[in-house]
Amino acid sequence: MKNIRLTLEYDGTRYQGWQHPGIKTPSDTISGRIKSTLCRMTGEKIELFCAARTEPGVHASCQTAGFLISSPLSPQEIGRMLNQYLPQDIAVLWAEEAPERFHASLNCLSQTYTYRVCTGTVPDVFRRKYMYHLPRPLDILAMQKAASSLLGTHDFRCFSSGKTKKRSEREIRRAEVISPGEGELCIVLEASSFLRQMPRLIAGTLLDIGLGLKRAECIPAILSGQEPAGAPAPALGLCLTGTRYA
Repeated sequence: MKNIRLTLEYDGTRYQGWQHPGIKTPSDTISGRIKSTLCRMTGEKIELFCAARTEPGVHASCQTAGFLISSPLSPQEIGRMLNQYLPQDIAVLWAEEAPERFHASLNCLSQTYTYRVCTGTVPDVFRRKYMYHLPRPLDILAMQKAASSLLGTHDFRCFSSGKTKKRSEREIRRAEVISPGEGELCIVLEASSFLRQMPRLIAGTLLDIGLGLKRAECIPAILSGQEPAGAPAPALGLCLTGTRYA
C-alpha cells in the first residue's frame, strides 16, 4: 500500500463542504467528487482524510488530503489523472508519496483561514465570488484590538454552531486584521484546529466591531458566554489558505 499526499485547491461555491454529514449525494461534496474519481481510476474503495473539513461554500487554496492505495499508478500519474477527470473547480496542485505514518488529519499542526472583504463602493467583478462585499467604513484599529484578545488557548464553544460534548478548547496562534490594498480587508486566523463555523463566527464578530455594532472589548464576554457572538460572516469570503505539518 502506498500513502499518497495531495495538495489541493478548490472553489467551494457549489459544494456542500469537504464532507457534509448526512448528505445523500456524495458528489455534492469535495471529498465525494475526489473519492468517486479515484474509485473509477483504480477500482479501489478509497478512504480520504484531510487537514480541515471546510464548510459549504468555503474555498481552499491550500488543502492537504491523504489516502492509502495499492494501485501501481505513481503519485504523478494520480495527480495528472485527477486533474483530467475532476471538475474544473477542483485542482490537484501536488501529489507525492508520503511516509507510512503520515495522516492528513492527525498530523496537521495548524490551519490558516483568510476572510476577505471588499469595502469599496463597487464590488470587484473578478473576485466577487471570493470576497464579501461590505461597502461601509470599518474601524480597523478596533478590529485589530479585538483580534488580539483571541490569541492563546481559550474555550471557543461560544464561537461555534456545533453542539458537541467534545473539548472545545483551541489555541489561536495568529489573529490579524490587515488591509492589503485600497478597498480590501483581510482577517487572518491560524489555530491548532477550528470548531464548526468558528472562522466565520469570529469574522462576523470582528466585522460587527468594525461597524460599531459591538465593542472592541467584547471578546472576553463572548468567550465566557455572557454575550453572544456576531452572526457568521457569509461563506463566500472564507478560504483555507494554509495547512502546516512538521
